[in-house]
Amino acid sequence: MNKKAEGPKKEKVVGTPALFVTEWWTQFLWDMYCPGCQTPLVGRLIAEAIEELGIGDRAIMVMGNGCHAYLAGGLDFDVTSGGHGRAPDIATAMKRVMPDGIVFTVQGDGDCVAIGADALIGALSRGEKITIIMVNNTNYGTTGGQMAPTTIVGQVTTTSPQGRNPDVEGYPTHAAELVATFRGVSYSARGSLHTTANYRRTKKYITTAFQRQAEGVGLSFVEVITACPPNWHMTPIESLAWIEEKAIPDFPLGEFKNVTHIE
Repeated sequence: MNKKAEGPKKEKVVGTPALFVTEWWTQFLWDMYCPGCQTPLVGRLIAEAIEELGIGDRAIMVMGNGCHAYLAGGLDFDVTSGGHGRAPDIATAMKRVMPDGIVFTVQGDGDCVAIGADALIGALSRGEKITIIMVNNTNYGTTGGQMAPTTIVGQVTTTSPQGRNPDVEGYPTHAAELVATFRGVSYSARGSLHTTANYRRTKKYITTAFQRQAEGVGLSFVEVITACPPNWHMTPIESLAWIEEKAIPDFPLGEFKNVTHIE
């Protein structure tokens, strides 16, 4: 007797992360952002990494102020926020009160290394066992595209209409390299989302950062370069090319520190 041929087995390899609240919210989240903005992808990477590590029940996200703040309502774990730039201070308190929690901040470049520089340096100096994820779009995206600490030399913004001049405005801040110099830091990396390959590498960086926290090693940090087409006055496709041609030569990608114990 001939057996009925079995059809091909189907296995889901990609889809909406389980830690996204609902399909409706996923669509709402995308609708809130400008065309070509990559901040929602940062939220997706966070959700995927936490889900795969099985730490969603312990995750606590502390939001900074900026475009990334819309992510707060779309991810299915505890979320809080505070004053502009204070996210590392709040995360520090939460981690000390709940040491088993996976406490992390999501901040923009301005929130993290401009108004929040003192909170960042304090957390780095103390080696707080938290994770900081910094979204770097090289400008103040929420407030109209002003020059930020990460604006590259020559880049035009609303407050540097002739392009950033290092003799006047100084040079961009390289956060991932700076963070790596602190003794209490276990992990520091910089990724980008402008290609599929870099998306996957950045997911690995974020996963490793959470893993280091789960191991109780030290502070972990990931900087993610993202596109901001409206404030860059480019199409989404042009923005991806600009990241490759202009941003990455100034902000090299990769891991700058990765240790499993602090000396």
